[in-house]
Amino acid sequence: MTTLAENWGIHESQFWLRGEFPADPVRFDPETGMWNVYGHAEALKTLSDPKVFSSDTVRLVPPEMAPDKDLFVDGNLLQMDPPDHKKLRTLVSHAFTPKVVADLEPRIAALTNELLDAVDGEESMELVTSLAYPLPVIVIAELLGVPASDRTLFKQWVDTMLNNSQQRSLIKQTEEDKKASDESVEQLKNLVNYLSEHVDDRRRNPREDLLTKLVEAEVDGEKLTQNEVVNFANVLLLAGHITTTMLLGNTMLCLDSHPDEYRRVREDRALLPATIEESLRFLSPFALVARATMTEVELGGQAIPADSMLAIWIAAANRDPRTFEDPGTFDPARTHNPHLAFGRGIHFCIGAPLARLEGKTALGILLDRFPDLRTDPGVPPSFIPSPNMTGVNELRLLLKP
Repeated sequence: MTTLAENWGIHESQFWLRGEFPADPVRFDPETGMWNVYGHAEALKTLSDPKVFSSDTVRLVPPEMAPDKDLFVDGNLLQMDPPDHKKLRTLVSHAFTPKVVADLEPRIAALTNELLDAVDGEESMELVTSLAYPLPVIVIAELLGVPASDRTLFKQWVDTMLNNSQQRSLIKQTEEDKKASDESVEQLKNLVNYLSEHVDDRRRNPREDLLTKLVEAEVDGEKLTQNEVVNFANVLLLAGHITTTMLLGNTMLCLDSHPDEYRRVREDRALLPATIEESLRFLSPFALVARATMTEVELGGQAIPADSMLAIWIAAANRDPRTFEDPGTFDPARTHNPHLAFGRGIHFCIGAPLARLEGKTALGILLDRFPDLRTDPGVPPSFIPSPNMTGVNELRLLLKP
């Protein structure tokens, strides 16, 4: 996968994609003021112990680097620790039960075919625009109850938020960092304002959708505040489609880059689930998550003080040679694959079953309809510039022999 790492725009911070792995699984970076966690065992420990490794990382960000941070914290499930996290997560867990997710398969299949109808007869298609983005965003928008027809707006806002190639630092913020941060916050405000209008509408006109259930829900006898509902919905909308968008693009890229595995999948669709899991390990969509230490702790042979920020490189942990045999090889047949692409512990991605179903269904239909599908050698893929994510922005595919 050297070509992917070195020639196709993978961020330089993701050195493990070049087959490199640090000698130290935990390392302090004096330039950013953060502890980088690369090892699988060490990452698993941080994700599994919220009492020591808190998800409330915003408290460690200097106010001058995040002046609007309070606006986006209330109701943000990703920033919560127990017991508040469990209370809010329980509110939406019913929307992602195995039965509810399984019942969505016909709708996912119908949407996939509808989207592919638009490119049928063409010589090529751009995967993200034609399928990988609209499919999951329509599904999650329909669950929430916001118009899926607004997905062009969502994409405009989200693309700007992800178009930041700067690495996070707690010590200094350059003018370029500040500009990129301000642009991201501005687009996030657009999304928050958009959802706020829909929340106001649900208070006046309740419907049978997830947004209404959030508006009407009570935690400890009290309804959620406006900010809590909006930020909760925001997390669901963003996380509900970004992972699947990257999963579809990354899996297609992995298959195309490994002809023998691609041939096996074309001949036997039952291999798709394992192929998707290996893609999640090999090119992990969310490369980085953060935690903040509540107490002094030993991790990877390092004594980490309380109130330290940890950058947990999930993508690196998923290539740890201590856990994965031959980690630089894309091998859907590997028997031991405890990847952390969906997280672990209390923050394990609530939408993981939906993302897996969308991936399996969409890729199966895509390969059925276009058996000669392959990447266009004349149009290299482009990648999301953020070092925190691994996924294609554009992937041009040839549809005909």
